Amino acid sequence: MQPSIHHEEASTVTSKVEYQSPIGVIEIVGTEEAIVSILFTDSDVVKNGLTDLTFQVVKDCYDELDEYFSGTRKEFTVPYENEGTEFRRNVWQALTEIPYAQTASYRDIARFIGNEKAVRAVGTANGKNKLSIIIPCHRIIGSNGTLTGYAGGLWRKEWLLAHEQKHTDLIF
Repeated sequence: MQPSIHHEEASTVTSKVEYQSPIGVIEIVGTEEAIVSILFTDSDVVKNGLTDLTFQVVKDCYDELDEYFSGTRKEFTVPYENEGTEFRRNVWQALTEIPYAQTASYRDIARFIGNEKAVRAVGTANGKNKLSIIIPCHRIIGSNGTLTGYAGGLWRKEWLLAHEQKHTDLIF
């Protein structure tokens, strides 16, 4: 279960850094209390790295992403704020229940949140997720097993799923 923080008014002071992942630059934005955004950028070069002024929670997220991409982290512990409607927050919370290296469909998530007819709305909420990787929208596939849309690009989604499969501990 991911730690989630909900505030009526989000802090306006943020700290922003870029992380060079194996599949592109990721911008991490956070307040002093929580991460508010983790999104792939169009840039090929990190322009804004860690500094002494970077908020600790942003540094922690940077480190956790580094561990994820090295294959040593399967769950994230950094607190985050996910601004959205109650429905969207429910969908995003359900996404965090999908285990590492496993997948689910929009229909699975709709059933999980108790609204089986909301498949399209689940898809829309999934697409509005601003916390890539720690809210694992990349683990959503079509009900027929095919890859479906991903804001970061289908090639990144395919890479992330293969990465998780590669680093799954086999239990016999």
